[in-house]
Parts: sequence; C-alpha cells; structure tokens
Amino acid sequence: MKKLILILSFLLAVSMFNAPAASRAGVFVGVSVAVAPPAIPVYVQPAWPGPGFIWVPGYWAWDPDFGYYWVPGVWVEAPFAGALWTPGYWAWSDGAYFWHEGYWGPVVGFYGGVNYGYGYGGVGYSGGYWRGGTFYYNRTVNNISVTNVTNVYTKRVMNVRPSGASFNGGPGGTAARPTSEQLAAAREQRSALTGGQKEQMRAARLNSGQRATVNRGRPAVAATPKPGVFTGRGVISSGRAGAPSRAQPGRKAETGERVGTPRRGAEMPPPGGQPERAAPGARRAPEQRRAPEGVAPGLRPEPGRRPEAVQPVPPKEKARGKKEMPGEERGGPR
Repeated sequence: MKKLILILSFLLAVSMFNAPAASRAGVFVGVSVAVAPPAIPVYVQPAWPGPGFIWVPGYWAWDPDFGYYWVPGVWVEAPFAGALWTPGYWAWSDGAYFWHEGYWGPVVGFYGGVNYGYGYGGVGYSGGYWRGGTFYYNRTVNNISVTNVTNVYTKRVMNVRPSGASFNGGPGGTAARPTSEQLAAAREQRSALTGGQKEQMRAARLNSGQRATVNRGRPAVAATPKPGVFTGRGVISSGRAGAPSRAQPGRKAETGERVGTPRRGAEMPPPGGQPERAAPGARRAPEQRRAPEGVAPGLRPEPGRRPEAVQPVPPKEKARGKKEMPGEERGGPR
C-alpha cells in the first residue's frame, strides 16, 4: 500500500512539473474534475460593513457527491495589516480542471485571468490598497454608501461586475498567463483561508440552492454581508447567469474529457430585454398609406362599400396657358 502511494505521489509530481506555468501559479489542492465549472454569475456587491474588511469574491467549489456549488462573495476581516486576497481559480490541464486555492499575502498573485468583479477584473486588485496600517477603498468598485469616511478614493476601472468564464485555459477558458511578478507573489509570505471564509464555504456546501445541478448556474445566494449568513438583510441573489458547462447530451463526462463552455464575455440577455431604440431626438416618420384607386386623399370609403363605389372627386380643369409642372399628373395628385 505504501509503495502504491509513493508511486501515485511521484506521478502527480511529474504531471505538475510538466504542467504549463498557469497551472503552477498557485497551490494545487488535489481536486481535479472532468467537467468545466459554470460561468461566473452576475450579482451586486453587499454594502461595505466598515474599515478593515476586504471583499472576497464568490467562486465555484466542487463536492464529489453533487458537483459544483457556488460559494458566495463576502466581506471578511483581513487576517493581518497589509493582507491582500488572491482568489482561487480552476485551470484546465491535461484533460481535466484543477483547483488552485486562494491565499492572503502582501501582493496579489495570479488567479487565472478570471473576472471575479469588484476589483478582481482578471489581473491584480483595483478595489483598494494599504497605507500606514489603514486600508483605502476605491468607491468605483466597492459598495460604500456612507459619506463620513476619509479612507476612500475614486478611480475608474474596467470590469466592475463579475462575468465570463470561471476557469483558465482549455476550450472556452481565459487565455491569461502568469507574469514573473505574479509567480514571485505565490512564493512570498502567505496565509490560508480565514475562519470566516471556511464558514462561508461550509454553509454553501450545505445549501442545495447553491448547487449548479439545482440552480443551473444561477445560485440562490450570490453574495452575503457576513460569513455563513445566507438569509436576512443584505443577502444578494444572482442577477443572471452564464449557461452551465455540460458534457455531450446523453452521456456522462469521462475522466480527461474536454468540455467546452460559453466564450468569455458571452452572457445571457437579461429577462425582458429592451427593444432597440431610435437615436435621441429622432422622430418616427408617420406611416404612409396609399389611398384606394379612384379615391381622393383624405376621403375614406364608407363601411361596407367597395372603394370603386365611392364617388371620386372630379379633377380640376387645367387653367389656360398654365404649363404642367414637372411630376404633376393630369387630373391632380392622387
């Protein structure tokens, strides 16, 4: 038995050594799946609870009993001054999807180019920064409604809301590759998930409404203001979702099978989408209808009578010496 374990460990080490850089830019925790995770659902961020809290975005986790389930985004207290969160991510490699655990550290590392939103647009973190033991928040990406705070600023960023593929590499995944700085960040001092994050994960696993097989990529709870609290004030449901990743119809995905997902940025249109509108200031031209043959303009036939039964207006006589204008027909306009 020990010999078998040693052989499997050796094979795993070899496969990880030969994996692309994107697969090595994080901590692989031994979870590999043959089916791609669903797309990132679109949702709004709960209100900021106060100083010292950092936004941790939601993600798709895996359970061997029922598959993917959504762990809602949540505000958590930073484990130490200067701590920044690097989200975990799924990466396709060698015919399977491997999970790379997130971590806390002084620098944000590589998280697969996944647009988790609210500061995590695929590269780095634009939601705030530490200075002198105080965290300063960017109002553009953080839901801060209070006005009597001084540790805030405003800076425009792209990809404010989450969307798109939830994994890196493979069919339908992001094409990002880690830079040398991001690889170095993974080797710096780091800290694992906080107690609040673990509590959030446990609560999500026990909630059937979070499972992709039940919610079809639109989890019942997308984000929460506090860890482990999935009901009550401030709990956010998903606005819309990308289509769940599926194997070919009629059969289960086999180990090592490549399963495609929608292209990045391809989202389902919102329910009750608005029709196309005319440009501002433009007036709709009135509908033109041609009068029936033999009926003068403005004169409509009486109900029940055929148009030809209506007495036509006699044409005006052409004045003597008056020349016909170009385009004018004898007998007057119709």
